[in-house]
Amino acid sequence: MGILTEGLGSFLVLTDRLDGCIVTYLLSLRQRSAGSISRILFANIKVPKGAAMSIDIVLYFGGRMTILSKILTTSEPKQALKILMVGAEVSPFANVGGYARVLAYLSKSLNRAGHDCRVFMPKFGSIDEAKYPMQLLKVGITVPTDFTEGVTELICNVKTCQLPGNPRVYFLENQEYYEKRANVYGYSDDPVRWALLCRGALEFIRQGDWVPDIIQFNDWHGGCGPNYLKTTYAADPILSHVISVFTIHNLKFQGVFDHHTVSEMDFDDGHSPIESFFSPRLLKQNFMRRGIMYADLVNTVSETYAHEIMTPDFGEGLDKLLQEVRGKLFGVTNGIDYEEFNPATDRYIVKNYDVNTLGTRSENKLALQKEFGLKQNPNIPIIAFVGRLDQQKGIDLILDIVHPLMRDFDVQFVQVGGGDLGYVDAFKKLQEQYPEKVRVHPLPNFTLPRLIFSGADIGLAPSKFEPCGLTQMEYQHYGAIPVVRATGGLADTVINFDAQKGVGTGFVFKDFDKWAFFAQVVRALETYNHKKIWKQLQINAMASDFSWEHAAKDYEKLFYKAEKFHESSPLVESSEGTLSLMSL
Repeated sequence: MGILTEGLGSFLVLTDRLDGCIVTYLLSLRQRSAGSISRILFANIKVPKGAAMSIDIVLYFGGRMTILSKILTTSEPKQALKILMVGAEVSPFANVGGYARVLAYLSKSLNRAGHDCRVFMPKFGSIDEAKYPMQLLKVGITVPTDFTEGVTELICNVKTCQLPGNPRVYFLENQEYYEKRANVYGYSDDPVRWALLCRGALEFIRQGDWVPDIIQFNDWHGGCGPNYLKTTYAADPILSHVISVFTIHNLKFQGVFDHHTVSEMDFDDGHSPIESFFSPRLLKQNFMRRGIMYADLVNTVSETYAHEIMTPDFGEGLDKLLQEVRGKLFGVTNGIDYEEFNPATDRYIVKNYDVNTLGTRSENKLALQKEFGLKQNPNIPIIAFVGRLDQQKGIDLILDIVHPLMRDFDVQFVQVGGGDLGYVDAFKKLQEQYPEKVRVHPLPNFTLPRLIFSGADIGLAPSKFEPCGLTQMEYQHYGAIPVVRATGGLADTVINFDAQKGVGTGFVFKDFDKWAFFAQVVRALETYNHKKIWKQLQINAMASDFSWEHAAKDYEKLFYKAEKFHESSPLVESSEGTLSLMSL
């Protein structure tokens, strides 16, 4: 909306979008001194997309006709993008970490927004083709290894699968590096496997059947992709026009080589060419560094994490580089799939409910207590932890505070998730020490977390650092209240509760300290005793919008920014759909 003031009077310009065009409404306003605009000869103008046209605005004012010539221009509506996401794991075909779900849900949401988003991943031997029917799309794609002797290229196939309602997925098939491997990660030649994935994706695109506008490379596994684009394929007639976005899901993991304590001789500054697949030096090159350096745009999976990684405490040795490229570094907070994670429709919980039927949620609490062999009592608060047993997740803080909680409070504690064997043993011992109050399942599980989200009262997320995190959003969406440390995505998605104002969605502490954590858990337990206030807190949490549709809009804006960076032109922010009326 804009107001243009002329010497003879004023008129108001309102804009709207209709059928891909800009519709402009001219409304008369009263003249500031004397008289008024008595008549406008037309009420609206329709300007085609991206067009500019000269319009004579004819006004009658005080019995005199005045012609004001104006140029009306419209901003070009954003075109649908073709996006290829390259990742080591994508749900449901391979699930190790949260990033597999991110790629699956984000790609689906971008397609719903009108884009053509597809995914490219390895064809692991563990993927069941009977369950996920595939078509052989390309046979005998040659992927250069840059090795001057012996094996100079690897031969790969590309298969494809598209499940109903999901994006098309391409699978790079290679017996040696994918088919014969039992696991997704954990091999000494992982850098070779991921260099093959990135270069295989680029060679597939060069076939010309479907060429994306943007390739999103993910984490260190995809870091050499932007490097190849900017160097090896810089003059390629197809790939030179493709934009690269590098998404950092967790900066800590930078390959199989320890880049944190690297010697000067082994240090990779990122400026040398990517080594051949079979060179020992390839294992020491830092794909994370290279992805940051060569991508047109870099993003993390939350806004706070994007700021944190530019500091020594969170930068994992790359903070200085990230400060240098901060102009192309952004943060977009992940989301959760509201179709799958929805307490109103979730088939894995005992009783479905929503924000208007919170009273029935207690049935899930009783079911949770029964499932874990705990005393069934809806009045006993249940504290839960769902997630990987890893130092990053703040497990040490949980183990520190659980003992006084079990001794001094009438509470129950449940845990689901595998990981570090030392932590597994610690939780098992905790269960042995407090058999009436503590139950643990220190293994990965798909259905138990749903029961916890829908039945627990308090969810713990005291992470040492957290790029984004998903469980704190899932807790809130199901009406469980999170206690989190203010770091990364936890800080972006949980608002500290203010009991006096009735605003907030959880309990937040700042310092990575067991007493700071303990204080907020006790605060949560005390608030739980005030049922009316607790219900308002639950309503606040469930009303938060963590949908992938919301996150996809932010990614859409990010990808349009990447186009500008690729063009090496100044980024110009403008409101989509705004009509520009230029003066004479």
